[in-house]
Amino acid sequence: LLGMAYTIGHISGCHINPAVTLSFWLGRKITLVQAGYYWVAQVIGGILGGLLLFIISSGGDNDKTGVFASNGWGNTIGVPFGIWAAIGVEIFFTALLIFVVLSTTTKGYPVGFGGLAVGLSLAMIHLATIPVDNTSVNPARSLGTALYAGWDHLAQLWVFIIFPLVGAVLGVLAWLLVHDERLEDTIFGGQAGLIAARDRASGVANQVQDRFK
Repeated sequence: LLGMAYTIGHISGCHINPAVTLSFWLGRKITLVQAGYYWVAQVIGGILGGLLLFIISSGGDNDKTGVFASNGWGNTIGVPFGIWAAIGVEIFFTALLIFVVLSTTTKGYPVGFGGLAVGLSLAMIHLATIPVDNTSVNPARSLGTALYAGWDHLAQLWVFIIFPLVGAVLGVLAWLLVHDERLEDTIFGGQAGLIAARDRASGVANQVQDRFK
């Protein structure tokens, strides 16, 4: 990802991840039509990438390749972790990835270092979560291998599509909380309840700050 960020980032932004594209749409950095084009391209890329691995690995021979690290939990991938562990890491670490990605687009971020920050963050995410579920945080990556890995992996695929997208939403909210971005400028701007909650939280924070002055 680090290499691709500097290779195609100036062409397309180097999303290559439906969760990242979702976050950009939620932040109104791209339109829904543009997001649709990204999602189609990412799914096609994932399927073709999985096919290439399938061919290279002699038909996904499990004894030799472990079906090229398809995502899953429990006996499907030979780990002691269950579905809730997989759900937890996919939500939390996708949110972390999205927070980093969006932070690199924020005004004032050092120019030219975005790809490095995102690439190293994704490397850390893999080191932390490969032992749990082989690391997804990217629905297109999960689809691209599960299609060739067999029914056991396809049966568990839904977790690695739904929960990285849930994590993306939480990552956007964390980004809005930390950075000086207006909720009204995002797709959440039409949610009166969210805006009211934001305003109440801001009021409480201001009261606390005033007490310590």
